[in-house]
Amino acid sequence: MTQAPPVPPQVLATPAALRLIAELRNRHGPVLFHQSGGCCDGSSPMCFAVADFIVGDRDVHLGDIGGAAFYISAPQFAYWKHTQLIIDVVPGRGGMFSLENGGGQRFLLRSRLFDDEEFTLLQQAGKV
Repeated sequence: MTQAPPVPPQVLATPAALRLIAELRNRHGPVLFHQSGGCCDGSSPMCFAVADFIVGDRDVHLGDIGGAAFYISAPQFAYWKHTQLIIDVVPGRGGMFSLENGGGQRFLLRSRLFDDEEFTLLQQAGKV
C-alpha cells in the first residue's frame, strides 16, 4: 500500500530566523509569532513573549517554527491560504512591539505559492 505524500508545512523559518528565535527564547522565555496583516507593523511577523499576547479565537495556528507557535489572523489567512510563509531575518529594526526590535535585525516574511498537489493535500488535511 502506498503512503500519501506528507502535508506541506504552512510556515517555515530560515536558519537565520531559527537562530534569532533561539536567542529571543533564551532571553524572554517562550515566544510566539502573530501575523496580522494590518497597517504599519502588521505587515511584518511579530514575535511576542507568550505571556504578553492573547491569541484571538479566530486566529489560525499555521504551525511552529523554532519551538514558537505561529498564528495568523483569520482575514489575513483567507488571502494567504494558498501560500507557504517563510520567516527570514534581515538587517533593520523590528516592529515596534516585536521582541527583536532594537537588536539590529528584524523578521521578514517571504512566501511562495503552493502547487496544486500541495494545496490539495492541505485541503484533504483540513488545513485550508
